Amino acid sequence: MIEIKQFNKTFHLKSGDVTALDDVNLTIRDGEIYGVIGYSGAGKSTLVRCINLLEVPDSGELSVSGKETVVIRGGKLFLRAGGVEKRASERWLNGMRRGIGMIFQQFNLLDRSTVFDNVAYPLRFGGMKREDIRRRVMELLELVDLTDKADVYPSQLSGGQKQRVAIARALANHPAILLSDEATSALDPDATESILTLLKELNKKLGLTIVLITHEMAVIKAVCDRVAVMEEGRVVEEGEVYDVFAQPRERITRKFVSSASPLSKLEQMIAEDSPLLRTAPGARLVRLQFRRDSVGASLISEVSRTFGVDINIILANVEEIQGTPLGGLIAVVEGDSAAVDQALAYLAQHHVSTEVIDHGTAH
Repeated sequence: MIEIKQFNKTFHLKSGDVTALDDVNLTIRDGEIYGVIGYSGAGKSTLVRCINLLEVPDSGELSVSGKETVVIRGGKLFLRAGGVEKRASERWLNGMRRGIGMIFQQFNLLDRSTVFDNVAYPLRFGGMKREDIRRRVMELLELVDLTDKADVYPSQLSGGQKQRVAIARALANHPAILLSDEATSALDPDATESILTLLKELNKKLGLTIVLITHEMAVIKAVCDRVAVMEEGRVVEEGEVYDVFAQPRERITRKFVSSASPLSKLEQMIAEDSPLLRTAPGARLVRLQFRRDSVGASLISEVSRTFGVDINIILANVEEIQGTPLGGLIAVVEGDSAAVDQALAYLAQHHVSTEVIDHGTAH
């Protein structure tokens, strides 16, 4: 488990102070894939670097895997155990970092070293014997499906293969935690899917806790169990991925969720004043969100028959998130005003979230 309490970090630049982390509190459970999403400058990369203390917060507390609590005051590290505090040594810090692997957007491979030597580098640095190094490297290359690339150089690899090498290297010292800082941002869609599938497999096979930093909600939707949304150095929303997609609370979260949904085309249609969205007097343009059991129910036809309303579907989407269905509709509901109200109320009673859209604004 990773417990972060009251992380604060300010960078003092010539142009002025920049607050990267502002009272950040998170608990990341053992064995889960935890996503942190935000736009550039939100503080997410600073946060992930503070987890392995490559970047030291100005203040806060950090506990990893139930070991000593790291207390940070004035940018200095102290270890608290049994009510006693002492300064953290460089040796302790190096040992702590070896238990946390990290992969980056730009791979950070050694261009003049083979794939084998790139993966072997941290093992040689740790003083492991040559035969043990060979055994471990080949084990890791098999894990990431690159055993046939051991003797080639990074320049001969695709972007996805380079990231697989970086993942193998990050796992060299048997870490319990893997940090991924925008690891798929430089990859094409096929390579991105391949790397995300690999991360899910490693999570299950090795019991890895993975903290995944991204600015793409589609990545969160594909692999994460829970997600934290960051804005201006603060965590503004957090929860199970399904719940965040089904019912985003904050403006920025709704924007991220919309970006990963085919229903986001609605905004363009509103901007272009699409004739499909023009409603007759008394008609309503609505967004309907179907959760869990309501996805498979024939509620639309039932509502139409029961309340005598016409429902014209403009956009529709059904997908699985964490193995659970989530459906959405953009539709025009026409009929007697009271009947439309009753129809929408009936849908709400059956766990369908309803929003009436008026000139692009939901209420």
